[in-house]
Amino acid sequence: MRLSTVILPVLRWAEGGRERWRRAEELGFHTAYTYDHLSWREPFRDGPWFGALPTLTAAATATGRIRLGTLVTSPNFRHPVNLAKELITLDDVSGGRITLGIGAGGSGYDATVLRAPGERPWTPRERADHFGEFLPLLDRLLTEDAVTHHGERYSAHEARNIPGCVQRPRIPFAVAAAGPRGMRLAARYGQAWVTTGDPRAAGGGTAEEARTAIRGQIRRLEEICAEEGRDPAGLPRVLLTGFTPDRPLASLDAFVDFAGTYRELGIDEIVLHWPVDGTMFEADREVFERIATEAPGQLA
Repeated sequence: MRLSTVILPVLRWAEGGRERWRRAEELGFHTAYTYDHLSWREPFRDGPWFGALPTLTAAATATGRIRLGTLVTSPNFRHPVNLAKELITLDDVSGGRITLGIGAGGSGYDATVLRAPGERPWTPRERADHFGEFLPLLDRLLTEDAVTHHGERYSAHEARNIPGCVQRPRIPFAVAAAGPRGMRLAARYGQAWVTTGDPRAAGGGTAEEARTAIRGQIRRLEEICAEEGRDPAGLPRVLLTGFTPDRPLASLDAFVDFAGTYRELGIDEIVLHWPVDGTMFEADREVFERIATEAPGQLA
């Protein structure tokens, strides 16, 4: 099982940001991700919050081995043409260490920040519709030298992306999806699938109910992979923690039990939030670092 972390972009680079990404590499995490939002929920809404892709570019120059990525990017404020150019550059700067976590987006601040007064945000169906065109176009932009596309929601006219990604045929996609449409995109385009659990039960329910929900998601994902002619075993499953009733950072033993349970369900990578004091991600830093350094050996 792989163990990764997500570092919220809340620190100035010269005031702890650089050191945090370097420390993630020192601790041996497989990947260090960051959120791709313009702003996020409380209490982060009115505090420092930096851009994901510039942060990852800086992290790429401050590290040498650890993989880096978004968790997740969405169409809420991105266009595939601009995004492709930036991702190719980031993959080049990092020497081919980038993973793009990507999903349809949610209903938070990112969904409204670019809307005119009185203009409603996209509905869940509209977000899925945009994602359904966004992801295939992004796939083309990252694998072809020149792309022309005129769709219902996005256009690209002779968009050039030379020399392309360092990773071939392109950077890997980790597709976040809870419903069948997103899972089908994961089966077609993903190199991994990401879940946070059942979004309908966020903030409620029991740990057993959370496991049951994820077990059901994995079963649906396997069925969709079979329909798409893809071996489900070739699509790694990633769990972003922090959104189920579990408390995996309570202690090293608690995490090992948690990770072992989810490994049995079919999860291949667990992502832990780097502790942030005074927030829902508050945790003992010493315990967090013990988990990073000692848990992989116990789970081997």
